[in-house]
Amino acid sequence: MKRIFALLLICLLLPLGGCAENTPENISVVATFYPVYVLAENVLNGVAGVTLTSMTPPATGCLHDYQLLTRDMRALSEAQMLLINGAGMESFLPSVVAINADLQIVDCSQGVELLPEEDRDEGGHHHEEHEHGEFNSHIWLDPQNAIQMTRNMAAALSGLLPNQADKIAANADAYIAELTALDDELRAAISLLPHKDIVTFHEAFPYFARAYDLNVVAVVTLEPDEAPSPRMLMDLIDRVRAAGNPPLFSEPQYESGLLLTVAQQTGAPVFELDPLVTGDAALTAYQDVMRKNLAVLQEALK
Repeated sequence: MKRIFALLLICLLLPLGGCAENTPENISVVATFYPVYVLAENVLNGVAGVTLTSMTPPATGCLHDYQLLTRDMRALSEAQMLLINGAGMESFLPSVVAINADLQIVDCSQGVELLPEEDRDEGGHHHEEHEHGEFNSHIWLDPQNAIQMTRNMAAALSGLLPNQADKIAANADAYIAELTALDDELRAAISLLPHKDIVTFHEAFPYFARAYDLNVVAVVTLEPDEAPSPRMLMDLIDRVRAAGNPPLFSEPQYESGLLLTVAQQTGAPVFELDPLVTGDAALTAYQDVMRKNLAVLQEALK
């Protein structure tokens, strides 16, 4: 009895985590931005011993040309794992490696069939940059890609937290089932729409369009913070007119003056599609936004 009491006393005096094997880990996992965070919080829901944070605030949006801030470097220096979107979204990765060479970086795009990024010359003509190896990085907007990203996260996190591997696997399976049901719902509903041509604000929706057989006739701008030249804008207006003035889709995260200019010149109606790069980070955020987008498409393409 005295021996047991002595062991218990030693455990109480030791630093937290220094005695029992079942003591939860104290692990820091960082997701680069909102959509990666939303997927990860579903995988880690209820998992003990791990803190999940988003490197960038929920209102940041896409990480186009994002520059690391002091707070980012501090968070990454204390983390054990960084979950990235991949596919070229995080151009700052070399700086991350320089900050913390021991940081485990998980590329969630592994296994996703990537689409080449497009560029436009001054004449407004599109061409694909195969030779540069540049890809469109908005992979999460296809639920099947989100499923693959979830699998990649779950595998990496199970390795990082072996004592919680069963819980992580169960979370991932449950979330994948929800995303699969969502994909089936979207596919069935969009297949019934009589029109499939759309014009988007920027290059956020190629994966979504590929998944559901939508035709992106044109985009207003390749990057949300870059205005097209007057020549490119006129070419865009001509292409919208030639396509029969299909609906134009703005995005809630970005100012839509350019798109409204196209609408005024063509008479094409304007709606709003959410690329899921900002939000309240609810566990159901992905499904909620996708169903809201579906309702918009049903109104716009009826």
